[in-house]
Amino acid sequence: MKEKVTFFKLVAFLAFLVLLLRLFQLQIIETKKHQGLSEGNRIRKIKVFGPRGIIFDRHGEILARNLPVFKIKEGEKEKVISREEALKLQAEGNDENLYIDFSRDYPQAEIFSHLVGFLGEVEEKEVAQYGLGAKIGQMGMEQFYNQVLRGKDGGELVEVNAQGKILRKIGIEEAVPGQDLTLAAEADLQRMAAREMLGKKGAVVATKPSTGEVLILFSSPTFDPNFFGTRRSEETIQKLISDSVNRPLLNRAISGIYPPGSTFKIVTATAGLEEGKITQNTLINDPGVIYVGAYKYSNWYFTGYGRTEGEINVIRAIKRSTDTFFYKVGELLGVDKLDQWARKFGLDKVYDLDLGGEVAGFVPSAEWKLKNKGESWFLGNTYHFAIGQGDLALTPLGVNMMSSVIANQGKLCRPQILKLNNDNQIFLCRDLGINRKTIEIVKEGMIGACSTGGTAYPFFNFLPQVACKTGTAEYVDQEGKTQTHAWFTVFAPAEAPQIVLTVLVEGGGEGSSVAAPIAREILGEYFKQ
Repeated sequence: MKEKVTFFKLVAFLAFLVLLLRLFQLQIIETKKHQGLSEGNRIRKIKVFGPRGIIFDRHGEILARNLPVFKIKEGEKEKVISREEALKLQAEGNDENLYIDFSRDYPQAEIFSHLVGFLGEVEEKEVAQYGLGAKIGQMGMEQFYNQVLRGKDGGELVEVNAQGKILRKIGIEEAVPGQDLTLAAEADLQRMAAREMLGKKGAVVATKPSTGEVLILFSSPTFDPNFFGTRRSEETIQKLISDSVNRPLLNRAISGIYPPGSTFKIVTATAGLEEGKITQNTLINDPGVIYVGAYKYSNWYFTGYGRTEGEINVIRAIKRSTDTFFYKVGELLGVDKLDQWARKFGLDKVYDLDLGGEVAGFVPSAEWKLKNKGESWFLGNTYHFAIGQGDLALTPLGVNMMSSVIANQGKLCRPQILKLNNDNQIFLCRDLGINRKTIEIVKEGMIGACSTGGTAYPFFNFLPQVACKTGTAEYVDQEGKTQTHAWFTVFAPAEAPQIVLTVLVEGGGEGSSVAAPIAREILGEYFKQ
């Protein structure tokens, strides 16, 4: 019995010893740890958001801005409240958990959607970099210049009690706003382009030839960027994404490629003159139609009116857009020289535009055809190439750049979305080495196209005098029917050009009757200013 009592005493002593050791661990060894946990429970960091930079047009009109969103912290959750509710909380002195976030707003909505872009919530793989729930640029300038526009968030350390009431402010890290951007675009011209393209598919591009500044970049159909980044618009967004017919999210100005039709005769004429295959005085007869074996290649004037042009030179051929003349120039040059000159104009490359989604034009060659189609290159392929048909496909921006070479005396300037000023006057231009006489000959033909007797009748009485080229490009639609894209490209004034404007109407018909009137309205607005 005595031994049993001794055993229980020993057990009790050991238990007491364990308790003492645990108390020592909690009170002495782990004091700092638990003190830190206690401090963490009553120290809170309130995020202070760094506002995103504003985007302006070249004259200071706002294209993208921030609107305040009032939020209140409720435990671990947050609730959006109205401005009136926020003011009431402030008046009552209950604004400890009130803070301001920002939502992105696009005042011009559909008019600048492809150019400016929109914000969207980060994907799972981006959370580590930006934080849960952060919004970043998803298209256009918002995406390309996301790091420039994006502000740096700050925060305020505060001490709170068990009920979450702020007891005192401990410190603050100032938020840093993002940088503002000023685009080269003119909002008035962009609005005019949007109005004229309403209900049509296509694009409008305008640039300053001497600097490359982009004055208009409009794609139609368009969309409202204000729908993105909000849960209420999920159904609308899904409709935009799944619309494979209209493809409103496609920026046709820089991402759509199309046969350029007769606008490409600018390159063919330049190549023929530069390679010495023709001169200003070379005459080529227009028979109305040229036969190659069982195939025939006709001129639009003969097909539509049963008439021919007779013997004409290159200036007259550009003015009248005479296909048979350019068939023969293409034959004299051969596919390799046509291919070489198309590439010299930069039509097979992207122009390094500071805007995501740009694609290069496609320039065919005999080698490409053999490798990819298993077919030899035929004379008929050269004929089609010379008038901007066949496998050749360009973006509206590419056609605009092609035209700007003539407007800018043989120099090609990289297009720039941001407005240039005294601090960043960097013109990234290169001289293509084209003889000035060649430039003048091609320009004279383009002036003729917009003068009485030319193909661009909407510009016959337009002032100032412009230089232009119409284009009607055939393609086969999904139903197997032959349709035509309407093209028009122009620079103005013809002497000392200030603007190069290109219009494409997808499946629109003839360039002279569909695209040219749109260009006239836009240029009318430009020179009215």
